Amino acid sequence: MALHEGDPGSLGGYRIVDRLGAGGMGVVYRARARSGREVAVKVVHAQYAEDPVFRARFRQEIAAARLVSGAFTAPVVDADPEASRPWMATQYVPGRSLSAGIRDDGPLAGAALRRLALGLVEALRDIHRAGVVHRDLKPANVLMADDGPRVIDFGISRAAENQTLTETGHMMGTPPFMSPEQFTDARSVGPASDVFSLAALVVFAATGRGPFDADNPYLTAYRVMNEEPDLAAVAEPLHTVLSRCLSKDPTARPALDTLSAEFAAALPETPHGEVSTVPRRSQDPEPTRPPSSTPRPAFAEAASEAGPAVPAPAYDAPAPRVRSRRLPLLAGVAGVLVAALMAYLLGPLKGGGTAEAGGAPTPSATSRWQAVPDGWRPWRTTVFARATSGVTEAPGDSGTASLSCAAADGALYCAGDRALPVRVDALTGKMLWRAAGGMSGTDAARYENWVLGVHDGVVLLRRATFLGSGNGDPSVVALDTTTGRRLWHRPMGDQEPDMPALAGGLALVPDPGTAGHTVTARSLRDGSRRWTASLPADHSCVFHDPDGGLYAVCSSYTGDHPDTRLLSLDRADGTIRELATLKARSSYLGALDGRLVFAEEGRSGNNGPDDTAYAYAVSVDRTTGARRTVRLVDEPQGEVALVNGMLCFTVSNGLVTAVSPETGKRLWRSRTTLEQPGRPVADGRSGTVFLASVSGRVAALDSRKGTVLWESYPRADGAASGYPALVFRDRGALMVTAPDGTVFSLDPAHPDRTPASA
Repeated sequence: MALHEGDPGSLGGYRIVDRLGAGGMGVVYRARARSGREVAVKVVHAQYAEDPVFRARFRQEIAAARLVSGAFTAPVVDADPEASRPWMATQYVPGRSLSAGIRDDGPLAGAALRRLALGLVEALRDIHRAGVVHRDLKPANVLMADDGPRVIDFGISRAAENQTLTETGHMMGTPPFMSPEQFTDARSVGPASDVFSLAALVVFAATGRGPFDADNPYLTAYRVMNEEPDLAAVAEPLHTVLSRCLSKDPTARPALDTLSAEFAAALPETPHGEVSTVPRRSQDPEPTRPPSSTPRPAFAEAASEAGPAVPAPAYDAPAPRVRSRRLPLLAGVAGVLVAALMAYLLGPLKGGGTAEAGGAPTPSATSRWQAVPDGWRPWRTTVFARATSGVTEAPGDSGTASLSCAAADGALYCAGDRALPVRVDALTGKMLWRAAGGMSGTDAARYENWVLGVHDGVVLLRRATFLGSGNGDPSVVALDTTTGRRLWHRPMGDQEPDMPALAGGLALVPDPGTAGHTVTARSLRDGSRRWTASLPADHSCVFHDPDGGLYAVCSSYTGDHPDTRLLSLDRADGTIRELATLKARSSYLGALDGRLVFAEEGRSGNNGPDDTAYAYAVSVDRTTGARRTVRLVDEPQGEVALVNGMLCFTVSNGLVTAVSPETGKRLWRSRTTLEQPGRPVADGRSGTVFLASVSGRVAALDSRKGTVLWESYPRADGAASGYPALVFRDRGALMVTAPDGTVFSLDPAHPDRTPASA
């Protein structure tokens, strides 16, 4: 490949002679040392060179590659991770990648397959002996040299004891060749994960297809975690060997020494012809293979790093130049796969969840989804987009927005950190207005805004500065939903611990100077006082209004008697009646059959919501205050929500567990490939639970059995941390927000439709 304008003439004392290729994270060149020795030089793109996390990962790649030496790896020759454009030089391997070879010449058989399989086992032995787990063994990372394969690219490898750069919720690898444990907990993967990837790679080399291939990486990830590998095109005894390697249980996979012996037995050297590894029908002629095209160096394919949360497959679908006897069988397998994918996208797919309780029949694909509104289209925008009226251009940063939103009357109202309140049209995604709320554009960038709710033509916000004293000079602001015009605002005082609320059709505002001990109910339209009520001392109160009632959940975690108190308030005059006193760490979830439901914590972890376990479901009669307590079996963990009459627990690796609040027993558990999913949202009509991830991916689960109906591709610009993604229903459509400020809509009946820019 010819050099491009702007490519360097030399780097680190190596003269650049050719460009081998480029990936998402860097460029790879063929270069020559003064001695004449040729090397492959990987150079990081300038935009990533400024990212300290990426630099740290690149240093880790260099360190891991330097630890490894062996006949079937490409050793590091030189590197400078501290250069303005970090680079690494490795031994130049004059050969194509395995992915290019299969694409051009078709699958391997006999001696070629034996040489590949045994060479990869030897390479992994050298890698693991150095205390490194590769974690991205795939066809693009295997170069086919004349004397055997070379494993390259240690970009996401790690020392077995080092988990520093493997973050929870960030999946790194290539789905068709990733192990199940890489999807569920990337921090815990060990050498057995590479064995799984090796087996998937050998299946690809032998048949031209991976054992879990699907039309997109998200369906592939689902198959890796939930389905048996497709080995129909692999003959015995290799079939049995690969099946053991592809076990979902890492402990059931063979060790490398055992695997080497099993590959040698399954792929014997035969002087009188090659042994096929694919079943052949007797009437099929022997295949002929054209001469290989001139090998072209393919180290460039190692230039990519794990970028998106679930990247697209990094290998090309094979297109053999001659018809092989394998093709009829593979066509049959592909037909079955297409049928499964149609069922997966349009209706429930069997085996999606492990149901432990019965349920009503799942609605059919044709009747499941409600029609979207007339005039609707899938759209995508951002809270920083240009608005039609008000503050047309967004002030401040266009980075992480940590959004809070509320849906009402065919619109979505959102605000966030340094993000002014906006109204987004649910049909088109147009930004109808952006409200300053009495601030100048310069001041707006200093504020965080929190949407408390929408009612009767009013959007209620909490606003505070990043740079103010105490709690940031918080105030309550009311905006008109039609125009974004400020209706009124009230300061709360900088020491008030409670959030204001919109509940019962009222603005409930903590009074300044009372440390949250009194709250005043105000008119949403003009802020006029309706009544004032006293709240329990040393408690922080949150207000809710299920089924037309008005309640305060007041919690105290300090003192001799920490507790949670449930109060009923009269909406007309603020009269308070205490309904129940619960344990301190009891989370209000919602109303079910006339009772208010709480989840009571059991053991509490130190590492965030994933480690929080819940021991009991407590329900309180809204009239009498009578309590009913149910022990939750196995103390489920994660973020909890009341969804479609179930307690739904989610953790950052995408695991979703449903538990009955009536019996405490698990109803089902399903693994999604979502990273850091947000609060589930139920659609009772279709019997569906929706969740979204921080990267803007959405999953639909059958609420009766937990079956994963579909998962969408990511629609956010990045997987920003902060507040979780939010899902809102608008008639038959969904509206979703991501923490980076992305807002989009989709049709649950057609989640793969590409959204238009609003």
